[in-house]
Amino acid sequence: MPLSTVHLLRHGEAFNPDRMLYGRIPGFGLSELGFQMADGAGEYFAKRQAEGGNVVRLVASPLLRAQQTAAPTSKALDLQIHTDERVIEAGNKLEGLSKVAEHLRQPKYWPLLVNPLKPSWGEAYVEQVARMRLAMDEHRKAAVAEHGEGSEVIIVSHQLPIWVTRRAAEKKRLWHDPRQRECTLASITSFDFEGDELVSVRYTEPCPELLAGAANIPGA
Repeated sequence: MPLSTVHLLRHGEAFNPDRMLYGRIPGFGLSELGFQMADGAGEYFAKRQAEGGNVVRLVASPLLRAQQTAAPTSKALDLQIHTDERVIEAGNKLEGLSKVAEHLRQPKYWPLLVNPLKPSWGEAYVEQVARMRLAMDEHRKAAVAEHGEGSEVIIVSHQLPIWVTRRAAEKKRLWHDPRQRECTLASITSFDFEGDELVSVRYTEPCPELLAGAANIPGA
């Protein structure tokens, strides 16, 4: 049963002075702090590789902030970035709004709130988990086929898809309080496999010193 690991890396802070829930809107790149976070992630994985890791594949969401977060790791490990639509941010009917809580006081938005367990305002949690696991399994199996035992894959994605994928792996309900997500900017959620069986989930923050001043908007 070959061992393998998939690391889900959340992108760094995006430049978002209006604190918009930007979702899948194109053009939101990293802030200056976000680039520092991306460099920190690259340094983390370079150190892991130097200490005997076997990181052989790098995947990223097509959104600019994810591609920019992947770039330092790509350079550090000399890995091509594979772009995969399946690991994109969650679809959200509220994207483009600033001060979302204030908008939700308006009756025209109330129909979006009828089922918070799904959720009714965006892409269903179960659909996010399904597409993320398909991508994880495909890239993990390709890595093992090409590089053998102990292969590791990095996938740069977004907070909500990462978080619900972790909750599903830990057999927890998918609906949750967004303020309680353990998935900070540039954090790494790692899934360890024996063959096709998931055996453990781990969480790491490679550059915690950068988080205090960051804008961390749930759903962004």
